[in-house]
Parts: sequence; C-alpha cells; structure tokens
Amino acid sequence: MSEPVLSVDDLRVWYSGPAGPVRAVDGVSFDLRPGEVLGLVGESGCGKSTLGRGLMGLVPRGAAVDGSVRFDGQELLTMQRKQRERLRGAGMGLIFQEPMTRLDPLMRISEHFDEALKTHEKNLSKHERETRALDALRALGIPPTRFRNYPHEFSGGMRQRIMIALALALRPKFIVADEPTTALDVLVEAQILRILADIRERYSPAILLITHNLGIIAEACDRVAVMYAGRIVEQGAVRDIFASPQHPYTQALLRSTISLSTRELTSIPGAPPDLVAPPPGCRFHPRCEHAMQVCPTRQPPPFGAHRAECWLLDTSLTDAQRAPLQRQEVSVADEA
Repeated sequence: MSEPVLSVDDLRVWYSGPAGPVRAVDGVSFDLRPGEVLGLVGESGCGKSTLGRGLMGLVPRGAAVDGSVRFDGQELLTMQRKQRERLRGAGMGLIFQEPMTRLDPLMRISEHFDEALKTHEKNLSKHERETRALDALRALGIPPTRFRNYPHEFSGGMRQRIMIALALALRPKFIVADEPTTALDVLVEAQILRILADIRERYSPAILLITHNLGIIAEACDRVAVMYAGRIVEQGAVRDIFASPQHPYTQALLRSTISLSTRELTSIPGAPPDLVAPPPGCRFHPRCEHAMQVCPTRQPPPFGAHRAECWLLDTSLTDAQRAPLQRQEVSVADEA
C-alpha cells in the first residue's frame, strides 16, 4: 500500500466567539492515499467545511489551529505562510461549492486561469499557460470557443466544471471538493461525479469529498468518515460502513436516506449541539436512543475496525455503566 499523501492527526480548529471558543473541529485524525477518495459526511454545522479549509490553511485570521497535518511528508501547521501558499494550488487544490460566488464576474474565464497559473507556476510562458488551461477545460468537456466568455454566460453545471478545471490545471496531488454538486440538479450532479471519477482515473490525486449526501458517498468514494459535532465518530470502507454501521449516528443517517424502497420518512430527533459548549462525554448522547449511564461521563475512544467512538462497543463496561440513561422529561407547560 502506498504512503499517505495526507496524514491528519488530532487536528483542532477553534474560532473565537462572544460566548467563548467555537470548537468547529475538535480532534480529527485520518490518512488519505494517492488515488483514494474519502467522503466526509454529516449534518450541516458539524464542521465539514471548516475541516477542509483548515487542511488548506484558509481559516479566518484569529482562528486557532492545532494538531498535525502532514502533506507529502511536510508538516503544514508549522510551515511558513508563504511556503504554504506556494503549496496551495500547485500541490493542494480546492473545489468550492456555489461557483458563481467564487468566479469574478468581471473577469473572463481565460483570465481566471491565467491568474492562477501565473501565481503558482511563474516559469510558464503565456502560451504554456493558455495550453494548460485549454487542456484542463477540454478534459471537462468545455470547448475552446468558450475560453474567453464571462462566468454569467455559463450554466451552474458548466461553472462547476470550470472550478474543477481550475483546480486540475495546477495538477495537485490532493484536492478538497467541498460539496461540488450543491444546488445542481440530479442529471448535472451525475455528470460532475463522472468527471471526478475520470479525474481520479487519469491523474490519481487524493480527494476529500465533502457532502451531506450519502448517495454520493456510495457512488463516488472508497472510504467514508462520518462527522458529528466537530469529531469523526466513525470511518472505514464505504462497503463496510453501509453494510454494518457501528455508531448510532451513522445508523440514524442511513435510516434517513431516501431510496426507491422508502415507505415513510425518518429523521434524527433533536438538533446538533452548540459547539461553544458541546455535551460532555459522547456528543451524540442527548439524541441517541441507546444512551447509557457512561455516555455523558467520558468521551469514548475509537473501537474496532471502523474506529467508531461509541461506548456500546466497549465489552468491559459494568452493568451499572450500561444501564439506560434516564432523561428528564420536560413538558411544554414547564418550558413556558
């Protein structure tokens, strides 16, 4: 097995806020190898996009970042800012969601490519930059006749292809695809997924695919990491996780997926916790139907091949620790 392109160990990204630090990413670890696609899935607000931007060094000023992120054998978190900026683009690429907000409406598509290539590969001539850009666009099915058009002259799906081509033109070893199919209809979504599969086949970059859609995970990814309240609570091969999920949150997400056999809609009760003051112990325990006495007392370590953070998998617990957690029932009248 090849060496990881990216190794993340105990990564934490905290934002300052009026009520205290927001623990957006709180102790995340995973490896990603060449040609591998890791799907990162979870509810909105669980820290997926912050994780992706933290890996790229694109967090806002004032955010605290701790842990270890090794890319191609180099520690990114201790690297000089300018050195890390040089790696970004040429070594690490980012495909944003909502491409219309990322493409400058006053710049032609040709100018976007010229600016990116001139910034990251200063030795290329103008002719070489144009050739590289046209090759990337052609690989995404965009004809050279559209090269000098403005962003507003393209559909949403075509603009997303342009964003992918911008990342590809720099030939990165690692790509963060942050919800690349958001706001696209299902036919265009399928086209984008086929394009990502083709990119993987041709260039073998390591890809972190951020999404909230388990169907996309099943179709496009080798492994999946399930994120909840700033932590990865379960990770493993897609086939294994879908066949036998170990964490109650993963099980609940899969039950909520709609398929042709769905007869009634299911949802996860409650809401994701406040990341300023997350619940003690297991962060999912206030919403978990299997919560036990031990759950609010300590953060569970990862268990088993799926590295699932759940006390249900600990065979050494006492009967008292395994006793169901008694929840305080609060009526509407009491709340009023």
